[in-house]
Amino acid sequence: MSLYVQAVIILQLLLAAFLATLIGWDREHRGQPAGLRTHILVAVGSCLFTSLSEHAFSGDTGRVAAQVVVGIGFLGAGTIIQRKGQANHLTTAASIWATAAVGMSVGVGAWFLALGATLIIWAVLVVVRLVKKDDVVTSSPTSNKSDNVQKP
Repeated sequence: MSLYVQAVIILQLLLAAFLATLIGWDREHRGQPAGLRTHILVAVGSCLFTSLSEHAFSGDTGRVAAQVVVGIGFLGAGTIIQRKGQANHLTTAASIWATAAVGMSVGVGAWFLALGATLIIWAVLVVVRLVKKDDVVTSSPTSNKSDNVQKP
């Protein structure tokens, strides 16, 4: 592999790290088990594996990509916690999975696609959460006026 190709891959790794920062910051800010560093490492690792599969390995390059997806599945499963029969941290696990896809997109040179995906992921984590939060507040059981009525 030439030094030029390696320099391009380093730039791709930096872009993957930057895009993952946008995603991981939300998870870090909310105190989730997988935060900023985890998302950056997932994106950089998936980008590197994908770039290596394109430039360093001969044969079926899709095999490396498939193994990245499987590995990320295990990492995501590790963030999901079961409490009282309910699964917690599913959004964080999904954000790890999506961040790996962003890293893989950068790794194959689809930086514009990676940027678009990052913006969509960020919107889901931040904007949709705000909309959902408003829905939950207005339909909260504590806002029921019948709770304040004194019973005889």
